[in-house]
Amino acid sequence: MVIYMIIRLGYACLSKTIDVTTSRTISYTNYLKLNEEERYSKLDELIRSNLNSLDSLIDYNIKNNIHFFRLSSALVPLATLKEVEFDYINPYKDIYEKIGLKIKKNNIRVDFHPDQFTVLNSTKKEIVDNSIYSLDYHYSILKALGIENPIILLHVGSSVLGKDNSIKRFINNFNKLPDYLKKCIAIENDDKTYNVLDVLKLCKKINVPMILDYHHYTCNKGDIDIKDYYKEIFDTWKVLRPKIHFSSPKNKTKKEIRSHHDYINSDDFISFIESIKYLNTDID
Repeated sequence: MVIYMIIRLGYACLSKTIDVTTSRTISYTNYLKLNEEERYSKLDELIRSNLNSLDSLIDYNIKNNIHFFRLSSALVPLATLKEVEFDYINPYKDIYEKIGLKIKKNNIRVDFHPDQFTVLNSTKKEIVDNSIYSLDYHYSILKALGIENPIILLHVGSSVLGKDNSIKRFINNFNKLPDYLKKCIAIENDDKTYNVLDVLKLCKKINVPMILDYHHYTCNKGDIDIKDYYKEIFDTWKVLRPKIHFSSPKNKTKKEIRSHHDYINSDDFISFIESIKYLNTDID
């Protein structure tokens, strides 16, 4: 039997081929040194620069048949700080719409992966509140771009008081989120604490998609053979095609296995693709 799987390749945030960045920023310390007019002017300059760079990156991806791209969380400087409140949507609607139309027309999949400070299951209320504020920021950008079925990727996060209690905290805080945020969240296994089984069980319980990170699996296998769980993982995706993260370790020594190499080991990637062929499932 001939199997035809569509596997779309993409990358995260930064192209090393074209000289643009979508992450120009200013530190909060330097922001405070400016007067009110200078603050707005500086933020406006940085936001327009980052959005125009994103526009160029999307053009580059279209020309090179890349249909899968993670947006930089630093697109809007200081937007996740409650101390710095400003409108980063309405003044730039025309730019968002321009980029969003290109994304939609060319069937490009974009998403976000907030930084390590977005910890929904923290034991500290302030961190949880800030995490929800951060999720709102990421959602607002995706909405402004007109992304259908937006995805914001999270790790389970903290393991304070043990994994079981931490997973319960995640579920509890997830259930308190507004529906529009619940519908955005997908969860990824990590390389140290929450393995494939931990995350798969959690995703099934709260009915969100699971993103398999294959490199993280190799670092934190638990007691399983991943081939036994591909179908269950892919089945958590009800609307979009399954998303996989694939990278290679910098070195397979214990010290460096968790670090990402600049390049992907092609033999490992081909072996992975061979191992999922039996499912005949399109993936990104």
